[in-house]
Amino acid sequence: MKKTKIIKLLPAYILLPLLLNTNTACSNGQASIKQSKVIETDTITTLTLPTIPVMLNTTEQRADYLARHYWDNVNFADSNYIHHPEVTEQGWVNFIDILQLVPASTADIALKTLLTQAEKEKKCYMYLTSLADKYLYDPNSPMRNEELYISVLDAMLKSPILDDTEKIRPKARRSLAQKNRIGTKALDFTYTLANGKQGTLYALKAPYTLLFINNPGCHACNETIKALKQSPTISQAIAQHKVKVLSLYPDIDLAEWQKHLSDFPSDWINGYDKKQMIDQKNLYDLKAIPTLYLLDKDKTVLLKDATAEEIEEYLQKNI
Repeated sequence: MKKTKIIKLLPAYILLPLLLNTNTACSNGQASIKQSKVIETDTITTLTLPTIPVMLNTTEQRADYLARHYWDNVNFADSNYIHHPEVTEQGWVNFIDILQLVPASTADIALKTLLTQAEKEKKCYMYLTSLADKYLYDPNSPMRNEELYISVLDAMLKSPILDDTEKIRPKARRSLAQKNRIGTKALDFTYTLANGKQGTLYALKAPYTLLFINNPGCHACNETIKALKQSPTISQAIAQHKVKVLSLYPDIDLAEWQKHLSDFPSDWINGYDKKQMIDQKNLYDLKAIPTLYLLDKDKTVLLKDATAEEIEEYLQKNI
């Protein structure tokens, strides 16, 4: 799978003063005028962040304001921004990091507001949506976040700047993202064991079900198997019958799957999709393999496309 270059987050201490009431932001009229001049004369080499009102004195309030107004000083009619990723792409990465600190409703508003502002220039708009693809959707991105990406897709589908043809891909991705979304019921399917016996996801009875869709033999899959096996929390939860692990092979090369059966613990359920229904009907998004889902006893999705570490952390807090 092709990897794309991902810009790293700036160290937290660079953004932290903006979220703390440390009087580092400009607070008088003269400073505001000086800031405006910088924006007018140098829109490319810097991204000027908004001045957070001094009356917002908690970290939560300041993060909320910064998320909503992060791009206020950017002139999206200037397409030259797209040629300076050291400014705009780094700014996007830090913006997404800030969205992790605010409620989902605020993040949704912030993203949709940004894209509305960017409708002034289609080149800028398309550039921002390409950054969303790269950082929020690409399976190679450590910042991948489906919930934030859904906000972007919703904005694209309502945008007057895109024609019907340009909305075909966002529409398809939005439909797939809605399936097995956190807080919804996971889609049921039938799996087949090595001995030919069959079962369904919904027939599994346990407080939690860990669905592990994988291709045995792939490096990332092997690393995830190792991490799950070595987790004391996950191992104990399985031993106490609080978690059932369903490892599912979605492809057709059964010889390859059978060759790696010994890689999986005996207390896992290890099956394959005999009729290829998951792939053919797009029941689950398989753009990233492996993928982990944590489900509750009613098969409601608690974690989607999670890491072994995130699964472990959730179980530590809830079991």
